[in-house]
Amino acid sequence: MSGDTWNQFDYFPSSIYTLEKPEFLDAVNKISDKYLKDVKEEVNDIYPVKMTGNYMSEPSINEFTMYVLNTAWNILKSQGYAMDNFTTHFSEMWTQEHHKHSAMDAHVHGFGSQIVGFYFLETPEDCSRVVFHDPRAAKVQIDLPEQDMNMATPASKMINFQPKPGLMIFANAWLMHSFTRHAAEQPIKFVHFNLTVQMAQ
Repeated sequence: MSGDTWNQFDYFPSSIYTLEKPEFLDAVNKISDKYLKDVKEEVNDIYPVKMTGNYMSEPSINEFTMYVLNTAWNILKSQGYAMDNFTTHFSEMWTQEHHKHSAMDAHVHGFGSQIVGFYFLETPEDCSRVVFHDPRAAKVQIDLPEQDMNMATPASKMINFQPKPGLMIFANAWLMHSFTRHAAEQPIKFVHFNLTVQMAQ
Protein backbone atom coordinates (compact mmCIF):
# COMPACT_ATOMS: atom_id res chain seq x y z
CA MET A 1 0.00 0.00 0.00
CA SER A 2 2.96 2.35 0.50
CA GLY A 3 3.07 3.12 -3.21
CA ASP A 4 -0.66 3.66 -3.59
CA THR A 5 -2.19 7.11 -3.87
CA TRP A 6 -5.56 7.08 -2.14
CA ASN A 7 -8.34 9.59 -2.67
CA GLN A 8 -9.31 11.19 0.66
CA PHE A 9 -12.79 12.62 1.24
CA ASP A 10 -13.38 14.65 4.41
CA TYR A 11 -17.10 14.93 5.13
CA PHE A 12 -19.23 15.93 8.12
CA PRO A 13 -16.89 18.72 9.29
CA SER A 14 -17.14 20.74 12.49
CA SER A 15 -16.37 24.36 11.66
CA ILE A 16 -15.44 27.08 14.15
CA TYR A 17 -15.21 30.67 12.98
CA THR A 18 -13.10 33.42 14.60
CA LEU A 19 -12.63 37.08 13.81
CA GLU A 20 -11.27 40.07 15.72
CA LYS A 21 -13.85 42.90 15.90
CA PRO A 22 -12.50 45.43 18.45
CA GLU A 23 -14.74 48.19 17.07
CA PHE A 24 -17.67 46.85 19.12
CA LEU A 25 -15.81 46.76 22.45
CA ASP A 26 -16.79 50.20 23.78
CA ALA A 27 -20.52 49.89 23.18
CA VAL A 28 -20.79 46.26 24.32
CA ASN A 29 -18.68 46.87 27.43
CA LYS A 30 -20.96 49.73 28.46
CA ILE A 31 -24.13 47.67 28.16
CA SER A 32 -22.46 44.69 29.85
CA ASP A 33 -21.40 46.82 32.82
CA LYS A 34 -24.91 48.26 33.07
CA TYR A 35 -26.46 44.79 33.27
CA LEU A 36 -23.76 43.39 35.56
CA LYS A 37 -24.67 46.07 38.12
CA ASP A 38 -28.17 44.58 38.27
CA VAL A 39 -26.86 41.11 39.18
CA LYS A 40 -27.71 40.64 42.85
CA GLU A 41 -25.90 37.32 43.45
CA GLU A 42 -22.61 37.70 45.27
CA VAL A 43 -19.59 35.92 43.79
CA ASN A 44 -18.42 33.19 46.19
CA ASP A 45 -16.04 30.23 46.26
CA ILE A 46 -18.72 27.79 45.12
CA TYR A 47 -20.14 29.85 42.24
CA PRO A 48 -17.45 32.39 41.24
CA VAL A 49 -19.43 33.72 38.26
CA LYS A 50 -21.87 36.52 37.49
CA MET A 51 -24.38 36.30 34.63
CA THR A 52 -26.61 39.09 33.38
CA GLY A 53 -30.09 38.96 31.96
CA ASN A 54 -30.70 39.09 28.21
CA TYR A 55 -30.03 42.36 26.41
CA MET A 56 -30.21 41.57 22.69
CA SER A 57 -32.83 44.30 22.18
CA GLU A 58 -30.72 47.14 23.59
CA PRO A 59 -30.64 49.91 20.93
CA SER A 60 -27.15 51.09 21.93
CA ILE A 61 -25.59 47.88 20.56
CA ASN A 62 -27.74 47.59 17.44
CA GLU A 63 -24.72 47.56 15.11
CA PHE A 64 -23.24 44.67 17.10
CA THR A 65 -26.44 42.63 17.22
CA MET A 66 -27.11 43.12 13.50
CA TYR A 67 -23.55 42.04 12.72
CA VAL A 68 -24.01 38.87 14.81
CA LEU A 69 -27.38 38.09 13.20
CA ASN A 70 -26.06 38.57 9.66
CA THR A 71 -22.89 36.60 10.35
CA ALA A 72 -24.89 33.65 11.71
CA TRP A 73 -27.13 33.70 8.61
CA ASN A 74 -24.10 33.83 6.29
CA ILE A 75 -22.42 30.93 8.12
CA LEU A 76 -25.47 28.70 7.77
CA LYS A 77 -25.85 29.69 4.12
CA SER A 78 -22.17 28.95 3.40
CA GLN A 79 -22.54 25.53 5.03
CA GLY A 80 -25.12 24.54 2.43
CA TYR A 81 -28.36 25.22 4.27
CA ALA A 82 -31.29 26.64 2.27
CA MET A 83 -31.47 29.93 4.16
CA ASP A 84 -33.29 32.08 1.60
CA ASN A 85 -36.64 31.49 3.34
CA PHE A 86 -35.24 31.83 6.88
CA THR A 87 -34.08 34.67 9.10
CA THR A 88 -31.82 34.46 12.15
CA HIS A 89 -33.00 35.59 15.60
CA PHE A 90 -31.50 35.75 19.07
CA SER A 91 -32.79 33.28 21.60
CA GLU A 92 -30.34 34.61 24.20
CA MET A 93 -27.55 37.16 24.64
CA TRP A 94 -25.98 37.82 28.00
CA THR A 95 -22.66 38.65 29.68
CA GLN A 96 -20.73 36.22 31.86
CA GLU A 97 -18.06 37.38 34.29
CA HIS A 98 -15.99 34.47 35.61
CA HIS A 99 -13.81 35.00 38.68
CA LYS A 100 -10.82 33.00 39.91
CA HIS A 101 -11.38 29.19 39.96
CA SER A 102 -14.57 29.44 37.89
CA ALA A 103 -15.07 27.04 34.99
CA MET A 104 -17.83 25.92 32.65
CA ASP A 105 -18.68 22.28 32.02
CA ALA A 106 -19.06 20.95 28.47
CA HIS A 107 -22.59 21.48 27.15
CA VAL A 108 -24.70 22.32 24.12
CA HIS A 109 -27.60 24.76 23.76
CA GLY A 110 -30.91 23.23 22.72
CA PHE A 111 -34.40 24.69 22.31
CA GLY A 112 -33.90 25.38 18.62
CA SER A 113 -30.50 27.08 18.74
CA GLN A 114 -28.57 26.76 15.48
CA ILE A 115 -25.53 28.96 16.14
CA VAL A 116 -23.70 29.77 19.38
CA GLY A 117 -21.04 32.38 19.85
CA PHE A 118 -18.86 34.48 22.09
CA TYR A 119 -17.53 38.04 22.08
CA PHE A 120 -14.67 38.56 24.53
CA LEU A 121 -14.50 41.83 26.47
CA GLU A 122 -11.84 41.39 29.18
CA THR A 123 -9.25 38.59 29.10
CA PRO A 124 -6.50 38.87 31.75
CA GLU A 125 -3.35 36.79 31.57
CA ASP A 126 -3.95 33.17 32.66
CA CYS A 127 -7.65 33.48 31.92
CA SER A 128 -9.95 30.65 30.88
CA ARG A 129 -9.77 29.24 27.38
CA VAL A 130 -12.86 28.32 25.39
CA VAL A 131 -12.84 24.64 24.40
CA PHE A 132 -14.84 22.90 21.67
CA HIS A 133 -15.30 19.13 21.95
CA ASP A 134 -15.41 16.40 19.33
CA PRO A 135 -19.11 15.79 18.60
CA ARG A 136 -18.59 12.26 17.24
CA ALA A 137 -20.15 10.29 20.08
CA ALA A 138 -19.49 6.95 18.37
CA LYS A 139 -15.74 7.70 18.35
CA VAL A 140 -15.58 7.76 22.17
CA GLN A 141 -16.06 4.00 22.57
CA ILE A 142 -13.22 3.06 20.23
CA ASP A 143 -10.83 6.00 20.73
CA LEU A 144 -7.06 5.47 20.56
CA PRO A 145 -4.31 7.55 22.21
CA GLU A 146 -3.27 10.63 20.27
CA GLN A 147 0.25 10.75 18.81
CA ASP A 148 0.71 14.41 19.81
CA MET A 149 -1.99 16.18 21.84
CA ASN A 150 -0.40 19.54 20.95
CA MET A 151 -1.40 19.05 17.32
CA ALA A 152 -4.94 19.48 15.97
CA THR A 153 -5.64 16.31 13.95
CA PRO A 154 -8.66 14.09 13.12
CA ALA A 155 -7.74 12.18 16.31
CA SER A 156 -8.16 15.26 18.55
CA LYS A 157 -10.79 15.07 21.27
CA MET A 158 -11.05 18.84 21.73
CA ILE A 159 -9.61 22.14 20.55
CA ASN A 160 -9.12 25.34 22.56
CA PHE A 161 -8.87 29.00 21.68
CA GLN A 162 -7.06 31.75 23.58
CA PRO A 163 -9.49 34.63 24.19
CA LYS A 164 -8.52 38.25 23.63
CA PRO A 165 -10.59 41.45 23.78
CA GLY A 166 -12.57 41.90 20.59
CA LEU A 167 -12.32 38.25 19.53
CA MET A 168 -15.57 36.86 18.17
CA ILE A 169 -16.23 33.10 17.83
CA PHE A 170 -19.14 31.33 16.11
CA ALA A 171 -19.95 27.61 15.91
CA ASN A 172 -22.91 25.36 15.20
CA ALA A 173 -24.98 24.91 18.35
CA TRP A 174 -24.61 21.12 18.29
CA LEU A 175 -20.87 21.49 18.91
CA MET A 176 -20.26 21.01 22.65
CA HIS A 177 -18.23 23.75 24.34
CA SER A 178 -16.73 24.48 27.75
CA PHE A 179 -14.31 26.84 29.52
CA THR A 180 -11.15 25.82 31.34
CA ARG A 181 -10.73 26.85 34.98
CA HIS A 182 -10.03 30.55 35.38
CA ALA A 183 -6.62 31.08 37.02
CA ALA A 184 -6.31 34.88 36.90
CA GLU A 185 -6.96 37.21 39.83
CA GLN A 186 -9.02 39.50 37.59
CA PRO A 187 -12.22 38.14 35.99
CA ILE A 188 -12.70 37.18 32.38
CA LYS A 189 -15.74 38.85 30.83
CA PHE A 190 -17.49 37.87 27.62
CA VAL A 191 -20.81 37.96 25.77
CA HIS A 192 -22.43 34.60 25.06
CA PHE A 193 -25.16 34.47 22.41
CA ASN A 194 -27.43 31.79 20.93
CA LEU A 195 -29.29 32.15 17.66
CA THR A 196 -32.20 30.31 16.13
CA VAL A 197 -33.89 30.57 12.73
CA GLN A 198 -37.48 31.31 11.76
CA MET A 199 -39.37 31.29 8.51
CA ALA A 200 -39.13 34.66 6.80
CA GLN A 201 -42.33 36.67 6.88
